[in-house]
Amino acid sequence: MKSGEELLSARGRRAAGLALLAGCLGVLSVASLLQASPDGHGTHTQMGLPACSWVQLWNFPCPTCGMTTAFAHAAQGRLLTALGTQPAGLFVALSLGVGFWAGLHALLTGTRVLEAGLGLLRPRVIAAGLLLFLGGWVYKMITWNG
Repeated sequence: MKSGEELLSARGRRAAGLALLAGCLGVLSVASLLQASPDGHGTHTQMGLPACSWVQLWNFPCPTCGMTTAFAHAAQGRLLTALGTQPAGLFVALSLGVGFWAGLHALLTGTRVLEAGLGLLRPRVIAAGLLLFLGGWVYKMITWNG
């Protein structure tokens, strides 16, 4: 039989799993309902958000330009199209998919999978993520068609 402290920590891990699962599922579900813009950006306006002021002012992509469009493509299974739209967006969408499954596993089993995932947040991994994000922005600048 588990002690009260062990049971509580298992419950906490399950609750964290549920929160992660719900958050990832929510974002991916919304993305799956969006019609990806053929321009490669601007899909976010379907959610009632305003057009990007950065694009309106400078006719130049913002750092997150194309992310929602890439999410929409990825959530609908068009991974290569998502990659061509915004590589960093595809990576984040795939990361949310992994987060969904990790959250489900933690919810069902109470294991420490989420704690192991948090252990990945080291300076080198964070730096690699920032480089991927900047690389996605540079890619979007190169492929920008306004």
